[in-house]
Amino acid sequence: MNRNDVSPITSSRHQLDQENGSIFMQPYARSDQFRLSSTPADSAALQPASRTLGSAQMSSSWEESESNRLNFLSEEIRFEHEHKADPLAVSGLIATRPVYFAAKRVLDLVVTLAALVVLLPVLAFIALLIAWDSPGPVVFKQTRVGAKPRRNGDRMYWRRQDFTFYKFRSMRSDADPELHRKFVEAYIEGDAGKMMEIQPEKSGVDMFKLNGDPRVTRIGKFLRKTSLDELPQLWNVLAGDMSLVGPRPPIPYEVDMYSARSMQRLATVPGMTGLWQMTGRGELGFTEQVELDVEYIERQSFWLDIKILVGTIPAVLLSKGAK
Repeated sequence: MNRNDVSPITSSRHQLDQENGSIFMQPYARSDQFRLSSTPADSAALQPASRTLGSAQMSSSWEESESNRLNFLSEEIRFEHEHKADPLAVSGLIATRPVYFAAKRVLDLVVTLAALVVLLPVLAFIALLIAWDSPGPVVFKQTRVGAKPRRNGDRMYWRRQDFTFYKFRSMRSDADPELHRKFVEAYIEGDAGKMMEIQPEKSGVDMFKLNGDPRVTRIGKFLRKTSLDELPQLWNVLAGDMSLVGPRPPIPYEVDMYSARSMQRLATVPGMTGLWQMTGRGELGFTEQVELDVEYIERQSFWLDIKILVGTIPAVLLSKGAK
């Protein structure tokens, strides 16, 4: 599968529209991408008036789609002209949303500070277990890719900003990252055969996760299964590099493999959890994850963030999709 191809996933936003069996073009995710919607209909049974109505709908929908496409292209050209000297830009110019992002930041600080106070004994106990289980640092540090908003008059755009990402160490300190890099490349390309070939365990595995990874420690397996290895990211949230809710921050070599569509998932503050963590976690393919991340960015609101936070709790407690 070509990684530039985008396959639709099931969601309310992706449902086919049904209007008298008519066939017409409509925007899909971005205004420069279109899909053909159709429903079975017996054309012989359609009355002339219905056919006229269908033609009018088709014409109107096409004109609207063309207008959206031209507006999008105009915005992209404007962005290229104004920011051609900024190679780190990951989005075009968009409207600012100061109230939403201010409320989101307040939520992050309140929840994170409360969580750190409550979880401090748990964090200390996990640190002791890791130190007892294997030699090496307790906390794993890694460069991840995030984004920060930059203002341009009354508009803004998102600019790539790398940061230091924290997790409890779940692997041996001498672990070779090459296995993960090869798996990620196959995962992004959607190469199922290559993913299965790379898997350390060949039977009874989840294709979309590295299973039986020999680099993972005994305590690390438990931490990953329960997502407790993610708790140090609360420090990233406090620092403002991440939010509680948002797309997961990728590793730089992952971003190097991204298509233009995949780059859209960077156009917001990265988070500890999001739509795909709440719904499928490790059970989703890369394209599905991208579509859910982009859907979140298009729909993000304070109440959606609350809903995702609440929905993540049972997903974590039930270890849904975790390995």
